[in-house]
Amino acid sequence: MEVSWLRVLLDNISSYLSISSMDTLSSNPAHKYYTRGEEIANLLQPVLENLVGSDASPSELLNNGFEELSQYVDELREQFESWEPLSSRIFYVLQIESLASKLRESSLEVFQLLKHCEQHLPADLVSPSFEDCIELVKLVGRDEVSYTIDLALTDQKEGNGPTSEVLVKIAESVGLRSNQEILIEGVVLASLKENAELTENNTEAEFIEGLISLITQMHDYLTNIKQSQLGCSVPVPHDFRCPLSLELMTDPVIVTSGQTYERSFIEKWFDMGLMVCPKTRQPLTQTSLTPNFIVKAFIANWCESNNVNLLDPLELIQSKIGSSSPMKIAGNGRTESLDATKCEKLRQVLSRSVSAPGIVCEVVSKTERIINDAADTSVSSKTVWRLPSGRHFHHQGIIPATIRETGSSSSIEAEVKKLIEDLKSSSLDAQREATARVRILSRNSTDNRIVIARCGAINSLVDLLYSTDERIQADAVTCLLNLSINDNNKSVIADSGAIEPLIHVLKTGNLEAKENSAATLFSLSVIEENKTKIGEAGAIEPLVDLLGNGSLRGKKDAATALFNLSIHHENKAKVIEAGAVRYLVELMDPAAGMVEKAVVVLANLATVKEGKIAIGEEGGIPVLVEVVELGSARGKENATAALLQLSMHSPRFCNSIIREGAIPPLVALTKSGTARAKEKAHNLLKYFKSQKQGQRRG
Repeated sequence: MEVSWLRVLLDNISSYLSISSMDTLSSNPAHKYYTRGEEIANLLQPVLENLVGSDASPSELLNNGFEELSQYVDELREQFESWEPLSSRIFYVLQIESLASKLRESSLEVFQLLKHCEQHLPADLVSPSFEDCIELVKLVGRDEVSYTIDLALTDQKEGNGPTSEVLVKIAESVGLRSNQEILIEGVVLASLKENAELTENNTEAEFIEGLISLITQMHDYLTNIKQSQLGCSVPVPHDFRCPLSLELMTDPVIVTSGQTYERSFIEKWFDMGLMVCPKTRQPLTQTSLTPNFIVKAFIANWCESNNVNLLDPLELIQSKIGSSSPMKIAGNGRTESLDATKCEKLRQVLSRSVSAPGIVCEVVSKTERIINDAADTSVSSKTVWRLPSGRHFHHQGIIPATIRETGSSSSIEAEVKKLIEDLKSSSLDAQREATARVRILSRNSTDNRIVIARCGAINSLVDLLYSTDERIQADAVTCLLNLSINDNNKSVIADSGAIEPLIHVLKTGNLEAKENSAATLFSLSVIEENKTKIGEAGAIEPLVDLLGNGSLRGKKDAATALFNLSIHHENKAKVIEAGAVRYLVELMDPAAGMVEKAVVVLANLATVKEGKIAIGEEGGIPVLVEVVELGSARGKENATAALLQLSMHSPRFCNSIIREGAIPPLVALTKSGTARAKEKAHNLLKYFKSQKQGQRRG
């Protein structure tokens, strides 16, 4: 029998697992993604070995799955083996993350195909073992730094951030643990930007420029923290501190770019082969160093006047250059190590890989903006980075094209046309194989999504949403979800009459189909006119039902869709009438893992009279007050906005909010919250005061 791709896949899995012994793996910035791949590989290996030893003959579709998965495993291995310390950590982690996501989705597809072929396989290979493997793969970690970066760049473009917490999360996620690593990343990104400009790749150049701005802000934030750690009774002047060590200089020297550094640190920089100014990032033609006697004299006078003792730079360099000490966070004047526990609260609600992070950011960035609340802005970089304007930062092509394309455009078009014929076939087997194949083709390739839509597959997929075969229906809706990632396809899907069939799936489909139907409706609702169409077609009631009775993933999809739909004023009443508020209040329990999503929807619904009444009657006030006290920065902001709306609606609600103990956390929020949270908290406290004065006069 033909098992060549199966054997290749097994060989590639063995090669991948063997790199766990590499000395450099533990210091690789994408190490956690290796661990995730290892978990999947360990699930696949015994199953595939049993399959090789059996008499089973894999179908063409299954062989295609083995081929695709084999490529992802091999390319992920190559990426881990090719890591270079002086390459861009951000680009590298984004590339690894993309491959790891594809590996996860492809392995799910393979296990699902094996499960569907169980009648043709030996008894010891069939479910429930395949079902167990599917569930275990779903449990593999999925947090995506690409989403966090995308959101940070979008907020940055709009002038709203990002916060210091988000900067720290990104730095930790890509392995930027020290000031030196941050500066090296800036140098590498500047070089990549120059290359993009030379090739007139303006989109990539703009994206990299945004990353450079983030890196600059990381450096500034670390500089501010270091200022507080120097132990001086007065702030150390910015020009007296080495940009590399962030310490007071003892032997300042000037490089050919005109910038001043501590001699031992800049010499170490040159020893690493970095012939570029760390601060300005301009190339240096030579490594000659000129003593800066003027700065040295100023530092000596300043130290004498302020009773400051200079440290020995030779002692500092051993602990600073090449140090793996983590980036620090000191939001309240203290210095805390950046570890997984401290950063867990910063975890973003991430879209799964079948959805486009850019789509989510497009909505979230408008309503849940992150405001930069770093404590000290008096010490800042002299370099001003111009932010790109007009375009969204999310850029699909920023990661080098390492994933094997399924084929040329012409061959894909021919295959898609044949698949469309099978989608229209009266044979359920033909429809199953065709929808499964279109799902694979549409999952990761932007070009494939365009070709599939251009060939006219969307109408056939919409028709299959009414299929009585659960597998066909689930694959068809997932295909439409994948295709909707392309903005042009959103309109085509909606215009093809997909909204009512999607609602049919939302009401009658299996769990996976319902989840992906909700996600598709959300994706389509990004277009303003679709918000009205979806609301009028009757989607809100089944979305609310999924919110209350679905899986955690289904609830998140439903909440996201309901939030976006409720931006349209006429849909707010429908969401409230369908009973969403009761479920949203229940989901405010931290144990549900949905506080962020629930509170932002409640804040939106609180802008109308019916929403205020429903939140009050469903017991929403105590949980909103709890979020103001214990929630995340964004959660506090939205909870305060909702409470302000409730207070202004009813004296009874106002008194209830006060009785729940809202005043102390609101006072704290006026000092430490985001700009919007401070404003809302201040207005709410002011309203409390005016109500109290009115009662006294009365």
